[in-house]
Amino acid sequence: MAMLNRVHLNGLRAVETVARLGSLAAAATELNVSVSAVSQQIKRTEKQLGQALFERTPGGLVPTEFGAAFTVRLSAGFRELAQAVALADEANECTLVVSVAPVFASKWLLPRLSRHFSRHPNVLLRIDASARVADLDRSDIDIAIRLGDGKWPGDRAELLLAQEVFPVCSPSIAARLKSIGDLAQTCAITDERAMFSWDGWFEAAGVEPVTFQKGARFTDPMLCLESAIAGHGVMLAWQLLTADALADGRLVAPFGVRAESGLGYWLVTSATKSESRKVRDFKAWIREEIEATMAQFRALDSAA
Repeated sequence: MAMLNRVHLNGLRAVETVARLGSLAAAATELNVSVSAVSQQIKRTEKQLGQALFERTPGGLVPTEFGAAFTVRLSAGFRELAQAVALADEANECTLVVSVAPVFASKWLLPRLSRHFSRHPNVLLRIDASARVADLDRSDIDIAIRLGDGKWPGDRAELLLAQEVFPVCSPSIAARLKSIGDLAQTCAITDERAMFSWDGWFEAAGVEPVTFQKGARFTDPMLCLESAIAGHGVMLAWQLLTADALADGRLVAPFGVRAESGLGYWLVTSATKSESRKVRDFKAWIREEIEATMAQFRALDSAA
């Protein structure tokens, strides 16, 4: 392999192209360079190899005996290189990179991914679980799921689900809550980074705010959720964070009142890139999953 270091790849490409196409002009067109540039590349390569590859005749360049044998193997080598690059293209085409916040990935998306695998077995999902807002124009991320107001300059955003907030707690605590006023006897579990507050929920419920007992405070909503499940108090939560815990009875939404937070989950793609089939398929799949989740909430509302 060390012998390759003395020969430039561009020169080898020029040699192979001229031998395959039969003329400097045709090779220059394919390589998108001038005829003189191709000629100089060939001369440089012959000097590096210490062998003449072509005879200069009035009819053009004709491969020497060595040149003919050399270019046969050279063509085979470039075909192998092209196939290797095609493998990379194929891998990129079959990989879908999704950017999501860790809490969304862990508490809602992950338990449902097996259904995407079953429906699209040829698509490899790579989840970029990060709270940062990814640059969709300068990364390999195909689609992002973001919580916000839908305004991200340079990106295309489609609303997936409007966020609604509501109190949740363990069944044991819910059993003691006969009215909203009883919240004053409970501890509030607080997410210090939440973009909403209890005031909006009390307004939606049509009651004056109550003062909670002091409770645990966290900077991560997943920890707030686990604290609520453990029976430490009442948390102001939202649909996709609590869907599975409500469905299996680990949590209860005691009052049946949900308030819009003014935010939503959005499917976000680059406005400058064309949308691939794998992205369209993912959008269709996740919308079906969201509808199934919301059907669970409607069933819980009916039961209440």
